[in-house]
Amino acid sequence: MQRKSLGLVALLAIPGLFLGLIFTMLLLLAPAKPAVASCGPAVSVVIDGNTKVEGYTAEQLKNAAAIMGAGKALNLSVKGQMISVMVALGESGLRVLDHGDGPGPDSRGLFQQRDNGAWGSYADRMNPATSATNFIKALQGVPGWELLEPTLAGNKVQRNADPYHYQKYWPEAVKLVQALSNSKFSLEGSGCTVPGQSGAGDDYPWKNSPTWMQVGANTASTSPLGMYFRECVDFALWRVNQQMGSTSAPFKFLNSTFRPDGQQLGSALTWKAGWDAKGWPTGTTPRVGAVVWYAPGAGGADPTFGHVAVVKEVKDNGTYVEEGYNGNPPPNDHSYYTRTVASNVPSAFLYLPTQEEKK
Repeated sequence: MQRKSLGLVALLAIPGLFLGLIFTMLLLLAPAKPAVASCGPAVSVVIDGNTKVEGYTAEQLKNAAAIMGAGKALNLSVKGQMISVMVALGESGLRVLDHGDGPGPDSRGLFQQRDNGAWGSYADRMNPATSATNFIKALQGVPGWELLEPTLAGNKVQRNADPYHYQKYWPEAVKLVQALSNSKFSLEGSGCTVPGQSGAGDDYPWKNSPTWMQVGANTASTSPLGMYFRECVDFALWRVNQQMGSTSAPFKFLNSTFRPDGQQLGSALTWKAGWDAKGWPTGTTPRVGAVVWYAPGAGGADPTFGHVAVVKEVKDNGTYVEEGYNGNPPPNDHSYYTRTVASNVPSAFLYLPTQEEKK
């Protein structure tokens, strides 16, 4: 058993407020058997008269299967299938409705598609397979839909007033696609992540910027991402932006805008909650590029604020190499570090959107 000493700081990432302690923690590198999972292309549908999913009628299941089948025919990823089912749940409850609503009195079918020529004839809109095919083609035509939260991807097609209307239907969509598929999969702990690009070592853009300890907790110590310079959270959020193609201002993911509910992403303490609020997957398997999340006290992390880092490399012996900032005691705090950690030490790994979907 190996033992490695390191320090962790978790700074409350709201300019004007700061808390943190630097201390030593012990990581016991007990090898953990890595999980094997993948997030492949669209799954095929398996459904017959005996197929049952609690809370759904045979008609609803048949319609969900039609949507999945349309996705399979168009080589849509499994996440795309789930988005399609999610939207149909949010629009019609997976029923072929022959009526619309106040904002769209001419809306019809599973996806409540309008009579504006974009969705085919009345018969097309009332046909589950045809309406699903037309929805999926429109989804595939949205630039970068693979990198959007599921509800936002659906909204880009449907253009309804509330972009987060579909968010509450996502868990049910996942359940249905899993229940009706010919293969079992899970977004948690799976390979459904962005292909990890851990950068070229210490490529953090603000490595020479002053810390809050040097100039105080103010704008002079605050990065363009809304975190304090050279803190663990700022480096990790930089890596998130970098992997998602946002490497210069204006950055896509900020402390103040990451979460859809208006709350700040904040200190390491609340990062797991931020991922959950955003609908991004988490799990217990290290993937290159994933954010490493230590809950307070986990593996010796700060008992109040925890710590975040990034997976740089995954080894085949149950360990991974993590990289980050502010993970060592003075005088090496607020600087770049790497270390080898057992895969079962962190509280969770926070993944980015699906690997196979990033085209």
